[in-house]
Formats: sequence, structure tokens, C-alpha cells
Amino acid sequence: MVTAVRHLGPNWYASVMGTAIVATAGAGLPLHLPGLRTACTAVWALSLALLLTLLAARTLHWTHHRDQARAHLLDPTMAPFYGCLAMALLAVGGGTLVVGRDWIGLRAAVALDTVLFGAGTLIGLTAAVAVPYLMAVRHKVHPSQATPVWLLPVVAPMVSAALGPLLVPHLPPGQPRETLLLACFAMFGLSLLATLLMLPLVFARLVTGGPLPLALTPTLFLVLGPLGQSTTAVGKFADFAPGVVSAPYAQGFSLLAILYGAPVMGFALLWLGLATAHVVRARRRGMRFTMTWWAFTFPVGTCVTGAESLSHHTGLAVYDGLAIVLYGVLVAAWATATVHTARGLLSGALLAGPRPAPVALRPVTARTT
Repeated sequence: MVTAVRHLGPNWYASVMGTAIVATAGAGLPLHLPGLRTACTAVWALSLALLLTLLAARTLHWTHHRDQARAHLLDPTMAPFYGCLAMALLAVGGGTLVVGRDWIGLRAAVALDTVLFGAGTLIGLTAAVAVPYLMAVRHKVHPSQATPVWLLPVVAPMVSAALGPLLVPHLPPGQPRETLLLACFAMFGLSLLATLLMLPLVFARLVTGGPLPLALTPTLFLVLGPLGQSTTAVGKFADFAPGVVSAPYAQGFSLLAILYGAPVMGFALLWLGLATAHVVRARRRGMRFTMTWWAFTFPVGTCVTGAESLSHHTGLAVYDGLAIVLYGVLVAAWATATVHTARGLLSGALLAGPRPAPVALRPVTARTT
């Protein structure tokens, strides 16, 4: 077991995020299918089990393979994935209050979410500062190396912003509730502005440098994360602001939910089409499964919750339909990634170290006399 986790990177937390969002997004669908909520709760339980397993495996990794763990921090392609640790904690915590309480009770759900939200937020804020700092002073990256993976550390606070309001009703009335809500709003701004700094680098690299390598092409879906999650966040602010902040500000949050959410969801659909076209192209050119395929799950799930929020605040059926269609895409992507990941684990391919580059032999020339 100790040897098996040597090459276990923080990117594996994406599987936890992708599983948890299936439960959370499914619970908010404008459908009343028999057994849907029970199925979502079962998926949440699976995400919790995956989180605990990965936390244990990563503890072994840091204990017995500290050299490899430090190498991940100094690797510009791997370090941004530390944002996934924060988002995995937050996603499972949010799912606890949404559906997990059905099985473990409200008091236990609030306690568990409080722990996971606190830890995830702290790690997310740390990653949002530490990873860009390492990129500037240690990684020595070039604009031509920009990929959507760079967004991961700065998106983590947006997940806190979207899921933190769920805890507001469970705090004492008055300043505790208002402080948490406005803290989430601050993290919304933090993440949004940081994303607006990073995204132009990614788009410029894509337009001027050509398509991403085949294995990295699925990461284009990561751009959907801050778009869908920010739309979800402003909807949650509007849901929980009444009675927490004064009336004019509560009304302002309700306006923001629509005036911000609708155009951002429009851009998300534009990017979804662009990213899908790139993935189809890469698939035709031989793109095979890697752990980057989990990028098809959580970002799409945030668009589902964003569409659900817009449906709630506008009452438009078109957003109901959008949420249902995107959830179908999410479930299909999650099932595909889960099956391929299970196969890779059973075969040992996903936990194997990187293959050494082939050594070219020097040509041998025969001397003639």
C-alpha cells in the first residue's frame, strides 16, 4: 500500500468533487422522480467514503514519500491541483447539508459540514495565495504553458462562497449570520477577480498557441467551474440574505442573482460549446482516458446548480430544461470517468509512475578498409 501511493497526486481529489456534485445537483432538479433523492444521498455517501480513503492515502503519501510530495508542489503542472483538496472537502460538506442529513440527521450534518467547510475554506484561501506565489518565484512558467489547470487554486474560494450560505441559518441570529454571509460574498469577489486575471492567459494561449495537448484537452471544461459556481453563489446569497442583512441589501442580492447569473450562464454555454468542439477533435486524434477526464464532471455540475438557481429566481421553464439536460451530461460523464478510473486502478496503470522517455541509440557506422 505504501508503495502504491507514491505517485498519488492531489489531482485525485477531482474524483471526490465530481462525485459529490452529482448528489448536490441532482437534489435540486425540478423533477420529482421516485427514488431520485435516495439515489443522490447514496452518491453523497460514496463521495464521503472516497474523501476519507483519499485523505488516508495522501497521509501515507506525505509520510513515506515526502520527496515526491514536495516535487508535486514544485511542479507547475501538479501544484494547482492542491485547490482540488479544498474543493473536495467543501463539496462533500455541502452535500452533507443538502442530502446527507436524510441519513445522519440534521445535527450531525451541521457538525460535519462545519468541520469540512472550515477546513476547505482555510486550505482554499491558502492555495489561492501559495500556488500563484510558487508559480511566480519557483515554477518559472511561460505564458505558452498556460492551461485551465491554473484556475484551480483561485476557484476554490468560489466554492466556499457558494456553499457557505447553507450554514447561515444554523448560526445565532444577528452578527454571526451576517458575518458569514458577507464573508462568503468577499470570497466571491476574491475568486471572481482572480479568475478574471487568469482566464485571459488561458484564452490567449489557446488562440495563439493552438490546441492543448490531447491529454490536457478535457481541462478546458475547468473554465465552466468559476462560471457555474459564481452563478450558484449569487443565487445562494439571494436565498439567505432576507432577515440576515437589511432590506435594501437583500433586494440587491436578489437583483444580482439574475443580472449577474443570466449573462454569465450565457458565456458558460458558449464556452461549453467551444470546449466540446476541442474534445471531439482530440478524441478523433486518439485522446485516451487520463484523470483529466474528471474535468467533465464538477464544472458541468456547477452549471447545473447555476441553472437551478436561475430557474428558482426567474421562474423560467427554459432554465429547468437547461438544468435537466446538463444533469444528464453530468451523470454520463461521471459514469464514464468512474468506470475508466476503476479499470485503471484494477490494472495498476493509474498509480504507476511516469514512463521513462525512450533512449535513442547512437547509430553505429562500420569502418571499411
